[in-house]
Amino acid sequence: MDSFDAARLRSLIPSVIGVLGRRGADFAAAEDAVQDALVEALRVWPTDPPRDPKGWLVTVAWRRFLDQSRGEAARRRREDLVDSVDRVVADPVPGVDDTLQLYFRCAHPSLTSGSAVALTLRAVGGLTTRQIAQAYLVPEATMAQRISRAKRTVSGVRFDRPGDVGTVLRVMYLVFNEGYSGDVDLAAEAIRLTRQLAAAIDHPEVAGLLALMLLHHARRAARSLPDGSLVPLAEQDRSRWDTSMIASGVAILQAALARDRLGEFQAQAAIAALHADALSAEETDWVQIVEWYDELVRLTDNPVVRLNRAVAVGEADGARAGLAALAELDDTLPRYSAVSAYLHERDGDLPTAARLYAEAARRAPNTAEGDHLTRQAARLNAGR
Repeated sequence: MDSFDAARLRSLIPSVIGVLGRRGADFAAAEDAVQDALVEALRVWPTDPPRDPKGWLVTVAWRRFLDQSRGEAARRRREDLVDSVDRVVADPVPGVDDTLQLYFRCAHPSLTSGSAVALTLRAVGGLTTRQIAQAYLVPEATMAQRISRAKRTVSGVRFDRPGDVGTVLRVMYLVFNEGYSGDVDLAAEAIRLTRQLAAAIDHPEVAGLLALMLLHHARRAARSLPDGSLVPLAEQDRSRWDTSMIASGVAILQAALARDRLGEFQAQAAIAALHADALSAEETDWVQIVEWYDELVRLTDNPVVRLNRAVAVGEADGARAGLAALAELDDTLPRYSAVSAYLHERDGDLPTAARLYAEAARRAPNTAEGDHLTRQAARLNAGR
């Protein structure tokens, strides 16, 4: 390794955990030992990079594991393990995909979504407990307990049948949507991990999720002003969109769609691609977007998808049609009031829109969105 590369370091973690597992370490102990080796690598590699990064990590992690094995029974087991070391190589065993198994383990259905995300970021992503805690704005001790419980839950999981790709993808999308907080850019980390997953498994929905992430992430620079205030899609400066990332996302999506195995992430990516393809908000192909939302409703029957479809219908067929589609949904849905406010404004009912914007602001999931909705209400009230 000619220079220190933290991303390259983290990409080695699944296979190193796999090596320790095949040498006899259980998942929790192997993950702890690899984390210790990771910390040591971050300290040593910038000034003294190893010739064989993976071999270095395996050696240090294995020593950490042996050091952690105490007691007479542990010492006897250690001797047996040491005797078998020469029979185990650092390279993956033929037919064993450590990365893929680790994704499935961390996204095990017995875990809550929050625990699955945290365990994935640590075991697959190589982030420290402190970094994950900062990203989720919780105390480090709280996150340590969450990760510890998750590791105990999945330590005995066997992989004698294929894992659930859909569960893994939902965990990856949860990571992506956390965005940025602390010193870790979780959106960028999710893209990195999904690229890694795409290299390990040939599945159109994995490609669909990667395309969706790239298409969304390409608009990131235009989504907010320097003061942190949100910029709606229709008002974004499209010259600030990352055109190379958009092109990459579209190419990945087209290859996935060509396989004729449509899934929800491919459909979402197709909608994002139509937005990215429009040179201005006015040129957006809303009719085709509605058609893709119809496909997405067919695939998921998700009420949030139906909510977003109501917005698209309002753009394609007029505000009244959008309001009619909205009336079929539960008004307690997140962002229902915001969508209703927007459609009422498009329909010319400004007093109702102002009231609904204020109501939506009170229910907003975060400060930035709440501030934006409050400004919308103030704008309409000032014009009355």
